[in-house]
Amino acid sequence: MINPQTSGEVDQDPNLEPERKVVHPSQWAVAAPCTSEQFKTRKQQNKPNAREWNHYLSSESASRTGSTLKNAFKHLKTPGMISLGGGLPLSEYFPFESLSLTISTPEKPKSEKNVLSGVAAPLLASKSDIDQGRNIYDLSVALNYSQGSGSAQFLRWITEHTEIVHDPPYADWQCTMTIGNTSALDMALRMFTQPGDYVLSDEYTFASAIETAKPMGVKFTGVKMDNEGMLPDSLREILEGWDPTAHGNSRKPFLLYLIPTGQNPTGATQGLERRRNIYHIAQEHDLIILEDDPYYFLQMNPFSSAAEGVPTRTGPQTPADLLKKIVPSYLSMDIDGRVVRMDSFSKVVSPGVRLGWLTAPQQLVEQYKNHADVSTQGPGGLSQLALFKLLDEHWGHGGYLAWLTHIRQEYTYRRDSMIQACERYLPKTITSWEPAQAGMFQWLAVDWRKHPDAKTKSALQIEEEIWLKAISNGALVACGSWFRAATDATCDEVFYRTTFAAASLEQIEEAVMRLGEALKTCFHLGDKIE
Repeated sequence: MINPQTSGEVDQDPNLEPERKVVHPSQWAVAAPCTSEQFKTRKQQNKPNAREWNHYLSSESASRTGSTLKNAFKHLKTPGMISLGGGLPLSEYFPFESLSLTISTPEKPKSEKNVLSGVAAPLLASKSDIDQGRNIYDLSVALNYSQGSGSAQFLRWITEHTEIVHDPPYADWQCTMTIGNTSALDMALRMFTQPGDYVLSDEYTFASAIETAKPMGVKFTGVKMDNEGMLPDSLREILEGWDPTAHGNSRKPFLLYLIPTGQNPTGATQGLERRRNIYHIAQEHDLIILEDDPYYFLQMNPFSSAAEGVPTRTGPQTPADLLKKIVPSYLSMDIDGRVVRMDSFSKVVSPGVRLGWLTAPQQLVEQYKNHADVSTQGPGGLSQLALFKLLDEHWGHGGYLAWLTHIRQEYTYRRDSMIQACERYLPKTITSWEPAQAGMFQWLAVDWRKHPDAKTKSALQIEEEIWLKAISNGALVACGSWFRAATDATCDEVFYRTTFAAASLEQIEEAVMRLGEALKTCFHLGDKIE
């Protein structure tokens, strides 16, 4: 069982410039196979190996053997080998000769060495950088086919980042790139589930996760929540009382889908003790945890009503401070290898790069790569190269963490601004909220039973009425019912998900005011705010 005194502890003195292993130049070639094992910088000998998970692999996943063609690429490392076996075009037939990237920096750059210290010269890449010894990654490699795990060059950076931030406490962990967390979840569900299965999740969860599973014949069942997210007692109650006959003769759920930080849609964040308790239950009931954590670095300071007036940008100022401040991940306390963690650059760099990564035991990563090699392939080469230039060549690990401290402050400022707008414009007699603890979303509760027609209309009907009125007022929000894990259950609550990420602060204030007007109109409150 998990040792709560040691698991999940944060490195108090992180080494942001780890000493890299010597890598043979052939590793940087087109479509070169690679694993995280080649790039780990910390010793793993004293850590246990992960458990094996054969008993949970779906028949589809267990039967996958990967790509025969890509497996043959390992022979390209042989000196003098001439390949006529793979369809890897010569780079002279790629119409891109060079790439120039100009990196933006915050308005108030940090003073530490190598971190966001002003406007940098453009980052350049061409087809001949490797041949001419200028770099280990260039357009001749990035624009060609790659392994499903992505390029060796950028996988090295991802592996080091995972060590610095999470340092998984078992030995045979691996990383592999994904094309984002939604795609990673889709493939993970196909790895483990079969039609009729149920997945455990928060009572309200990411709508696309539910919609991804539905065509597979897989349903979600919701666990009750509080302002910290999933309640351990509710999780245990569902598992101990699972009745297959009441669920279409479905087997007991073994997948636990979590968004533990900045939970989508509620903005809740599980504290360390909550995470340890849930992990302990996962051990008791042999669950695999799907840790979907794209908002991990958008953890915020608590909202303070004392900060009335103009919000301030506060929080950790250095990478070391940030790593001490953030709540440890499930991966960082996973001594069994039961966590499949999904990370993404979508929320902290750009959604359009379509690049993330998955960390899990070697067995599960190999199965994932076998699937990727014959389906999604690796992420786009231009995205990999752009992020490599930014994160490895330009910022390094310290610079990236400095960027994350900056956007953490920015999103905290935006959250605070939205809360102040809610306090000014939303009628508190019917509307309530808990300030988001992380992420991009603010969850609003509406007491629909105070609606004039509550005796004749359902919660869903009133939710729809408010939503349509807000749209007619020029404000678009997301209905809470869209996020219900149990889509076939009776809905007796009304919530709305709003975001402080998608508009200017002036527009956010205006939209909240328009939503407030819609609520007052629907509830016949006139101009009353309180």
